[in-house]
Amino acid sequence: MEAIDPDYLPIPGNVLPRFAGIPSFMRLKPVALDDAGAVEIGLIGVPFDTATSNRPGTRHGPRQLRDLSTMIRLVNQATRIAPFHLARCADLGDCPVNPVSMESSAERIAGFYEQVKAKGILPLSAGGDHFVSLPILRGLVGLDGPVGMVHIDAHSDLYPPYFGGFDSHGTPFRRAIEEGLLDPKRVVQIGLRGTSIDMSDVAFGEAHGVRMIMIEEFRALGVDAVMAEARAIVGDGPTYVSFDIDAIDPSQAPGTGTPEVGGIFVHEAQAMIRQLIGLEVIGADLVEVSPPFDATGNTAWVGVNLMFELLCVLADKVRRSR
Repeated sequence: MEAIDPDYLPIPGNVLPRFAGIPSFMRLKPVALDDAGAVEIGLIGVPFDTATSNRPGTRHGPRQLRDLSTMIRLVNQATRIAPFHLARCADLGDCPVNPVSMESSAERIAGFYEQVKAKGILPLSAGGDHFVSLPILRGLVGLDGPVGMVHIDAHSDLYPPYFGGFDSHGTPFRRAIEEGLLDPKRVVQIGLRGTSIDMSDVAFGEAHGVRMIMIEEFRALGVDAVMAEARAIVGDGPTYVSFDIDAIDPSQAPGTGTPEVGGIFVHEAQAMIRQLIGLEVIGADLVEVSPPFDATGNTAWVGVNLMFELLCVLADKVRRSR
């Protein structure tokens, strides 16, 4: 294989042991955003969990995901995509946040992603709680008009604000629809399950035309049919992808703040992401990995493998745009 730019290939494990060196996402070259003019795909940490409603800890997710990602190699054996050979990929570090202020953090995150967009970089982000998707969308979409979204999650995140007016990791996509960042008729949510507070999130989604696929329907239809429908819903327009690790059954990914039994299995999630290849994806995130609840590191290992699948989707987008 011939890389587009050998300077942007990960450090091989036979050059430096995988347990050694400065940890970066997938052993990629660390690059400051100000110096990222040549970068085409940027892997970014968003270490924020102040919007968590119950069990915090996801602010530590990006660091653990970086550590576990040292085991990722070069080629996806299922799709034969070699993302690091197709696009200049780099670790752009962590987005600035304010751990004691949601408002300040939202401004900092949105401002960072505005710069990412201005440089023409496709972002692959690691949270952090799911609130971070809202300021990411603010930075990426801005005034350009609403985009579509493939959202894989146990929860819809369409709830109204908590406690009389406060956003949380349960509200980002309701806000994104209200702010005109997402076109609800081009949003599909897959894997929803668990108990509900009052079903107001489902009522909001149904009223605005969001396609909400509960886990029971997912099981009845199967991966191929669900993803064919998802592709039809988002069409060929700009689309964001957001993957909450709690979509995965907690038997395989327990390290998250709001686990729900009866979830998607890892091999199903890999197959789902692979069927996003060819869409006009403008960015993606993997959120809600919480190291305090991930004693073995298995959840982060699942997370970085799903990030690699998302990276392959983005790298193929870069290839098609050349």
